Amino acid sequence: MNELMTARSLTTRPVVTLGGDAVAHVKDTVCDDAASRITGFTLTGRGLLSGPLKEGLPWSSVYSLGHDAVMIRDRRALAGAAALAHRPTLRARLVGAPVVTDTGAEIGTVLDVVVEGGTGGRVMGFRVAASKGFAPGPTRHRRRVYVPRGETLTVAGRALVLPLAAVRHVADDLTGLTAVVADVTDRRRSALP
Repeated sequence: MNELMTARSLTTRPVVTLGGDAVAHVKDTVCDDAASRITGFTLTGRGLLSGPLKEGLPWSSVYSLGHDAVMIRDRRALAGAAALAHRPTLRARLVGAPVVTDTGAEIGTVLDVVVEGGTGGRVMGFRVAASKGFAPGPTRHRRRVYVPRGETLTVAGRALVLPLAAVRHVADDLTGLTAVVADVTDRRRSALP
């Protein structure tokens, strides 16, 4: 599995060509309607006072999403912002949304979205401000936890609905979430015929 990172950490990350030219910075991350994967990025210029660019970066043009930069083959990877304009950004769509289970239990509020780096671009989980009554596993005294997204995910209005099975596996940090996601993936693979 590729490195996990928060969508917020992608903001201001440079967009760099394979030739080493910095062409933009990430302004925000755009997701698909099911909030299951990154579909692209809105961009800003490179200077301190630069504003939003008219170009966007579709995920299909991303060579790799790394810890320090978003890599593209060349500047031609940038597309007209109109291609991404009608898609909600992760921040606008999910941050601040209430999180509930498919059984109606209140979990908390989304603080950030966790995505897979490399060439994956999948939404893998969420950083959540836990509700007072939500205290699973080793995170009983934590107010901020990482919750895997599970196999299914529903965005109903402004609420994020996760399967109860997913919220039983929470972590204190991204490293812990990586281990949880890897464990769940291994269990699914071993259950296949």
